[in-house]
Amino acid sequence: MPRVRRVLPALPPVPALLLSMVSIQGGAAFAKTLFPALGAAGTTTLRVTLAAALLSLVFRPRLRALTPEAWRAVLPYGAALGLMNLSFYLALTRLPLGLAVTLEFVGPLVLSLALSRRIQDLLWVALAALGIVLIAPHGGGGHLDLLGAGLALTAGAFWALYILAGGAVGRRVPGVTGVVAGMIVAAVVTLPFGIATAGVTLLAPSALLAGLAVAVLSSALPYSLEMVALRALPARVFGVLMSVEPAIAALSGLLFLHERLSVLQWLAILCVISASVGISLSGERQVVEAEPAN
Repeated sequence: MPRVRRVLPALPPVPALLLSMVSIQGGAAFAKTLFPALGAAGTTTLRVTLAAALLSLVFRPRLRALTPEAWRAVLPYGAALGLMNLSFYLALTRLPLGLAVTLEFVGPLVLSLALSRRIQDLLWVALAALGIVLIAPHGGGGHLDLLGAGLALTAGAFWALYILAGGAVGRRVPGVTGVVAGMIVAAVVTLPFGIATAGVTLLAPSALLAGLAVAVLSSALPYSLEMVALRALPARVFGVLMSVEPAIAALSGLLFLHERLSVLQWLAILCVISASVGISLSGERQVVEAEPAN
């Protein structure tokens, strides 16, 4: 990863990780503004496809060197990545950014709890469940959009699968080749949905430029920043810091999309963050999110 070191040579690990999360959620907020023209699926396709192209140019993976066994690990990894992004963007058509990310976060949180053997971690299950219950009131007494919530939870389930599959890729494919190959698979998976939704609009110069911005903000830049953090931070610290991402998402939604959450919904986000921090600190096995998905 020498190119990452040259681009970001002196950035400390904690600021790098925080900047990564800000970039991801700022990119998600910007992506949401493209939905009227491209649809959620079209925006997903542009984001993933252009991110795959950027990462291929930067890291120049040796795809021909991948064995059939390696591809058997990469294919489910890439499919989970593509479907995670697609279901998350579809959720954003119905939910504020902060709530969508909070619900999506349940996926890796449940995975962490499932991998834990500590009985006291049931406390974090209860706290996360309380957060989900508190999310339900929305819009000054209205109801949570159930389809949007289901899509966000589906994205979280794919996130958990992505983490598990990523472990297999990491064991079988050296370096960043597996990650870039997975992004290419994700692009192939999402392409039919994007074409069906946006058609030739995907090739419009303005759409390509906007999609490139989303790809840089949501994939290429955060991935590079996370590599800086991962080399220097213990997994437990990395997991704790990543736990604040729902709050960053809510702030991005407020600043860029003018999405206001109720006091109860902010309390719900705090519950999920606390549960994530708790499991990261108490469990022997932590879920370390690779390039997020959002």
